[in-house]
Amino acid sequence: MKEKKAWAINGYLALILMLALLIGGIALVIQKHLVGIPMIFLAIILATGILVVQPNKSYALVFFGSYLGTIREPGLWLTVPLAIRKGVSLRVRNFNSKTLKVNIEGNPVEIAAVIVFRVIDTAKAIFDVEKYEEFVEIQSETALRHVATRYAYDNFEGQGFSLRGNPEEVSNELMNELQQRLGLAGVEVSEARLTHLAYATEIAGAMLQRQQASAILSARQIIVEGAVGMVQMAIERIENDGVVKLDEERKAAMINNLLVSIVSERATQPVINTGTMY
Repeated sequence: MKEKKAWAINGYLALILMLALLIGGIALVIQKHLVGIPMIFLAIILATGILVVQPNKSYALVFFGSYLGTIREPGLWLTVPLAIRKGVSLRVRNFNSKTLKVNIEGNPVEIAAVIVFRVIDTAKAIFDVEKYEEFVEIQSETALRHVATRYAYDNFEGQGFSLRGNPEEVSNELMNELQQRLGLAGVEVSEARLTHLAYATEIAGAMLQRQQASAILSARQIIVEGAVGMVQMAIERIENDGVVKLDEERKAAMINNLLVSIVSERATQPVINTGTMY
């Protein structure tokens, strides 16, 4: 099915015509002219074709099982009499998915998303699927599960994309897949965003410890790299300025003391050497 424009004329002109037919038919009947009966009957038939279209609303017309077209323009219209009208809202709507539990790399993860969508093809939304609202709900949850399994929850090694580290890429991937799935129902997806992402309660504690350990390890690595650079710069500066000549043993001791001072989590206590008594 593909949406097409239905036949319709200005409803106010149609009302004037119907009133004229009705009044004229009644007058002729009173004067005992049988031609007035068809005029009254015609006015009644035309009255069934009057349709009021609200803003952001569309109506698909079905006449004895045949799709005639869709009326989108708001206002008062006269369309095909005796046709069945099926209305669809064209407003932008939100769908908040349920919190789904997805198995990612053997770990259960809770995930949810919000989908912003609207109907752009009334014929597809009415005739190609049973109930497009339920279709959007089921396909959104299916697409969310499918996209979530493509990514790791968190990228501990710093390579590739992850659900936690690349929300924009994940949202774009989800929106593209949803558009492919929901195009069958004449629905356009405007936005898709993750609203909830967390480890399941049964493994949340263990994964939190893993994240903390990974963060501590990364911080330690940065501190050590910075400390080695500072010690190297200090040794080179002392030797280049000729402040003191250090043999290998004293140089090793100085490097050890500087690294301990810089890398230590707590403030170090200095020991001052004032010489020997003898």
